[in-house]
Amino acid sequence: MVQLIIGNKGKGKTKYLLEKVNSEVKDILGNICYLDKSSKHMFELNNKVRLINVSDFNIENTDQFIGFISGIISQDHDLEQMYFDSFLKVAHLEGKDLVEPIKKIQKISDKFGVNFYLSVSIDEADVPEELKELIAVAL
Repeated sequence: MVQLIIGNKGKGKTKYLLEKVNSEVKDILGNICYLDKSSKHMFELNNKVRLINVSDFNIENTDQFIGFISGIISQDHDLEQMYFDSFLKVAHLEGKDLVEPIKKIQKISDKFGVNFYLSVSIDEADVPEELKELIAVAL
């Protein structure tokens, strides 16, 4: 499953994502991974959540980001959920088409049973029609 948390910058997507991950960690049996562009929110996350600062790695494009996700999944067979804060930035998708990369993430989700929650800084009206069904929250 892939869910999108969308809204323009400053609308509260990160706050929503942090609250969601911290409430989910109480009930989940497997592992949770939170990817962000910095370690800024380290102390806001439950210590059972693995925070990965994507900028620490030499990821230069969307294909490398998808490979990075696949690598994380391949190393953690108990991984159940992944949260992506600032998705457009960490996935190098700013100003680019979202449909194909999100479809690739959906295939990964279906194949490995990992649920993805993506914080996307975009107005609801600008979400491509193919992705509207994935919107969980629009702020």
